[in-house]
Amino acid sequence: MELVGLLISLTVKSVIFIVGMFLLSAYLTLIERKFAGHVQQRPGPLHVGYHGLLQPIADALKVLTKEDLVPSSVDKVLFYLASLLAFVPAIMILAVVPFGNEFEIFGIKIAPYITDLNIGLILALAFGSISIYGVIFAGWASNSKYPMIGGLRKAAVLIGYEVALGFAMVGPIMLAGSFSLKEIVNAQEGFFGAFIWYQPIAFIVILFAILAETGRTPFDVQEAEAELVSGYNTEYSGMKFGLFPLAEWYIGTFLLSAIAVILFFGGWRGPEIFGPFSGFIWFFLKIAMMFMFFLWVHWTLPRYRVDQITEIAWKVMLPLSLLNIFITAIEIMIIG
Repeated sequence: MELVGLLISLTVKSVIFIVGMFLLSAYLTLIERKFAGHVQQRPGPLHVGYHGLLQPIADALKVLTKEDLVPSSVDKVLFYLASLLAFVPAIMILAVVPFGNEFEIFGIKIAPYITDLNIGLILALAFGSISIYGVIFAGWASNSKYPMIGGLRKAAVLIGYEVALGFAMVGPIMLAGSFSLKEIVNAQEGFFGAFIWYQPIAFIVILFAILAETGRTPFDVQEAEAELVSGYNTEYSGMKFGLFPLAEWYIGTFLLSAIAVILFFGGWRGPEIFGPFSGFIWFFLKIAMMFMFFLWVHWTLPRYRVDQITEIAWKVMLPLSLLNIFITAIEIMIIG
């Protein structure tokens, strides 16, 4: 009976988290369009609902009802698999990300996470790495020049920044002594206990790596509309086309921002000013700040060239992440 109860609990939590992530991603598109509008001195969506609040629903209906065209020359198995391979592993990161500490409402104990594993960070990295292969397979399966170039560019970016990202996360892991995301948060006590004060180098490397992993400007060479039409997803249409930006730009950016907040900003830790929801609210406020930073970079900076991106990865980010591990070891020996 305990096993059945656990399975029911995990199933209900998973459905709630996935539906919530879909709704949140839909409105993250509206936030981005409004933000981009103000950056470019225009209002953004205004006419569908009050100040455009129903625009994400209209966009979703449009994508779902568009005709799904499949070119005759594509590798159909990989072509269909690529969009799922980009989306499903990205949403699976939800399984190991804790969105707050346990709290009680009307005597009912609520844990705002699906599961807490002692290898949670490793699984999050693994799922994130798998989702990027969807972009590469999409470029290959399309059997077209522009998607192929976009897929190859993504592979070049992936190889460099995955390594730097992994090494940069070693510093916070060393300080916390655990791969559990919950334990990493618990290791950061107080304002000056946050790992950002001890790991500024790792934080900078991870910021660059998140931009590269999610394909946001200035690292969006795999799409590069001015050069590659739409890059790896040029031959896609309908919902298959919509899954790629949904997985990369919104779900991926949001969840990687959540992991960065856990690693460096104490996760849900903060003053207990919102009652039992304090941790939950603080966590989302910190994620919102990270997400807005990525939007600001996206709509401000120009795109790097492919050779510049790979040089930054191998000649700057990787040495910095290795240097950070060395400095962290010295910190632990001196401070304890």
